[in-house]
Amino acid sequence: MSTTLGVIFGNRDFFPTHLVGEARKDILALFKEMKIEGVMLGENETKLGSVETYAHAKACADLFKANRDRIEGIIVVLPNFGDEKGVADTIKLSGLNVPILVQAYPDTLGAFNVERRRDAFCGKVSVCNNLRQYGYQFSLTSLHTSHPTTDAFKKDLQKFVSVCHVVKGLRTVRLGAIGARPGAFNTVRYSEKILQASGITVTTVDLSEIIGNSTRLSDDAPKVKAKLEEIHAYAKHDTVPSTAIVRMAKLGVVISDWMQANDLQATALQCWTSIQQNYGINACTLMSMMSDQLMPSACETDITGVVSMYALQLASNFPGALVDWNNNYADDPDRCVLFHCGNWAKFFVPEIEIKTAPILGTTIGEENTYGAMAGRAAAGPMTYARVSTDDIRGIIRAYTGEGELTNDPLDTFGHRTVVHTPNLQKLLAYLCNNGFEHHVAMTMGNVANALDEAFTNYMGWENYNHS
Repeated sequence: MSTTLGVIFGNRDFFPTHLVGEARKDILALFKEMKIEGVMLGENETKLGSVETYAHAKACADLFKANRDRIEGIIVVLPNFGDEKGVADTIKLSGLNVPILVQAYPDTLGAFNVERRRDAFCGKVSVCNNLRQYGYQFSLTSLHTSHPTTDAFKKDLQKFVSVCHVVKGLRTVRLGAIGARPGAFNTVRYSEKILQASGITVTTVDLSEIIGNSTRLSDDAPKVKAKLEEIHAYAKHDTVPSTAIVRMAKLGVVISDWMQANDLQATALQCWTSIQQNYGINACTLMSMMSDQLMPSACETDITGVVSMYALQLASNFPGALVDWNNNYADDPDRCVLFHCGNWAKFFVPEIEIKTAPILGTTIGEENTYGAMAGRAAAGPMTYARVSTDDIRGIIRAYTGEGELTNDPLDTFGHRTVVHTPNLQKLLAYLCNNGFEHHVAMTMGNVANALDEAFTNYMGWENYNHS
């Protein structure tokens, strides 16, 4: 996923301007290494492309406005003390509402002479003070001063890029709710109005429309044939009747067309029991395929669950999966079993297979549940997150954390894994005491801190970061 950042080089007239030129070279080299596009003043437009005066601020703001559809975040670079008004005025005049990272160069012992003295340590405090006065939220580096060539700053910048992706994505995402929630699941109730206040739009459709349009498709329709080939190539399906796979293909075509017509990035689906009783399959395979293509799809019409999946995907650039906090793991207090019947992306489950859903099958006939999936998730570091609307308080709240998917023995069906996360009992107590859902989303890698920053600092949500 590419990223474009606006860059403001701060400068103050009685500090050495040549330090701006050095900073420019550092940032350009770093952006090339990290595949980031930069929008910045040319070195001949102002003093080496820096912002020092109100005229400079106007010039930089005009540049940002011309690129407003591209810029996902702003990085303030302070090679020296910088001009705090110039920085704040640039952002104000640009009209941009994006995450802001403030970086300050460190001074070097033995180089406190007039030619090399920076004082960015002090200037950063002034810049942040002015950003607060102007009403802007911003992000800080892990160290107060940090040279762009260090590993510490590269890690900070990568986190900031993830924050930018999450904020941009969540503020504009359009989600599809396919069918009503299962009647037994009060747990997945949510407020569309509270989500809309954060920029998250939900488009709904009755499941009967989707099923009806699917049944009217012919088996030899070109789109159906193409979807059949896609399903066959996606997962092992030796035990699945061809009639069931054809039904899956038709359903997949209709859902895809509906998403395209409504410009939707993700969906949540009424995955039981109407679809089994009225159409004769499980939709898990299709949901897995969409998630694997970075169009996450959540079970049981769990819209805030798919918000969680999408946020994780934006932060990590990997698929998200919706899972149940499902079982204890023997007597280990920091391990538990994550499970679903199952629609996790193939990204998580290399040896994925289309099967039936034995639990649902006990009540509606297992022959009506082809399309569920089975497989063990691969081991590795993971991040989990849950977003929820608190309708009584009128807010969005969340929790985030990190753990490890393990290779511990586990003998069961469906999509499953064992997760280890420190102080799991504290986390479980927190989500129970605060009324969170039994669903949680996960992705691979460690991005909990980026999510926490995006949720709290820029989205204005409450978040408990278990990390």
